[in-house]
Amino acid sequence: MTAEHRDHHVGLIVPSSNLTMETELPRMLRAREHAHPGDRFVFHAARARMQHVTPDQLRAMNAQAERAATELADARPDVVATACLVAIMAQGPGYHCTAEESITAALRAEGSTAPVISSAGALLAAIGALGVSRVAIITPYMKPLTQAVVEYLESAGIEVVDSLSLEVPDNLAVARLDPADLRTRRRELDLSRAEALVLSACVQMPSLPAIQPVEDELGIPVLSAATATTYRILQELGLPPEVPGAGRLLAGVRP
Repeated sequence: MTAEHRDHHVGLIVPSSNLTMETELPRMLRAREHAHPGDRFVFHAARARMQHVTPDQLRAMNAQAERAATELADARPDVVATACLVAIMAQGPGYHCTAEESITAALRAEGSTAPVISSAGALLAAIGALGVSRVAIITPYMKPLTQAVVEYLESAGIEVVDSLSLEVPDNLAVARLDPADLRTRRRELDLSRAEALVLSACVQMPSLPAIQPVEDELGIPVLSAATATTYRILQELGLPPEVPGAGRLLAGVRP
């Protein structure tokens, strides 16, 4: 590392079948490197077993978070992000605080001082940062899990004006969904009262190529679990949350 560059080490706790967390986040942060060449990002991942998005497998995966955090601590990351939004939200309102505290304790026990964020908590923070309180969401989940996400958001004071469940239970199949299809599927939502659209309320469902085009079409902020997680990673690293072409949340523009 030269005096002109700073390396930022990002630890990721990801479901074992997740392919998108390690794709979209690095893609956004690589784009940021081009805009801000003084900052470089290095990624370290630990996996927690999960193949199907069912309540039982989500609970089992949550139970592995402390083990994954302990492994990541050895890499001395500057920030740790845990990413399975529905695994946390399905446990009931406010559970992201419990999950973040548990992972933080595991890191501290190994001498790591890295701050911890969750995709669930990041989505709440991102919606708040945009200054909106009414959103529509698209998820790949079965309808009962989508309802759990709706209830979680509403318990935090965010009104979900409409939601769309794509009903894909196989997590690998979720990763294979074409983000371009979201430009069409979003038309199934009633956005008349929405102040923002969560195009993908799941870090596994690819959406990054569609974020900016859909935002340009709609004229309201469009975000995802992945863009929200990137936003919070940059905040915790003390860096301006700016990524070109990733929607208003990461454009450095606030109401």
